Amino acid sequence: MSANNKRTILIGVAGGSSSGKTSVCERIMQQLSGPGQLSSRVDMLSMSSFYRRLTDEERKAAQAGLFNFDHPDAFDFDLMVSTLQDARMGKPVRVAEYDPSLSLAAAQQRHRELALVDVLLVKGILLFYQPRLRDLFDVKLFVDCDSDTRLARRVRTDLARGRSLVSTLNYHTEFVKPAFEGFCLPTKKYADLVLPRGPENLVAVELMVPRIRDFVAEATQASPSKVARRDRSNGKTARHLSESAAAQPQVSRPH
Repeated sequence: MSANNKRTILIGVAGGSSSGKTSVCERIMQQLSGPGQLSSRVDMLSMSSFYRRLTDEERKAAQAGLFNFDHPDAFDFDLMVSTLQDARMGKPVRVAEYDPSLSLAAAQQRHRELALVDVLLVKGILLFYQPRLRDLFDVKLFVDCDSDTRLARRVRTDLARGRSLVSTLNYHTEFVKPAFEGFCLPTKKYADLVLPRGPENLVAVELMVPRIRDFVAEATQASPSKVARRDRSNGKTARHLSESAAAQPQVSRPH
């Protein structure tokens, strides 16, 4: 990409735990890649790859279900920012391959090389929490999903992983719900586009993807000087995306 003066476009997809971020990313990937599409090089990265290493005491708490993985302090923001800065410039990066079925320590031993791509979709609950991180994204999406649906999805997922209903509900009440209300939900205001009802809102996704595709076409064809000027424009392109979405009531209203 550097040979063609291109850089990777970063699309941030935030939202609460079990809101449908992965499904939304997969739908966007399907429509951005493939034969005849603008970009055939699209990948996805999860914020879960940037959990910080725990102390021995924290690891014991985590094993007992008493460590808050939804709190900002659970993440290595320094590593995530530097990794995305490199990825944005088209540099190869190596990231942890988080597997929720494994212990955190075991998961952090597994890594993958992130291939050079035109578009990188990054998903996570706190992507827009720190300004230095959210400012890296060319497009910021927030997957908005009601609390009952998110809890039901989490219960199904955790039970499938062998966790008990009691432990799942206790963890949700003690950590997930307060973290969502205190740290995740307030960042919704930074999104360029809000996607009500998550991946179930097919109309909103279909309306959103062409606008992302247009932005990608502009950005991937721009020279470094044009990219720099656009990045200094205080979100002009992001505002344009938001205004375009506002013109379509389906984007901001559940169906």
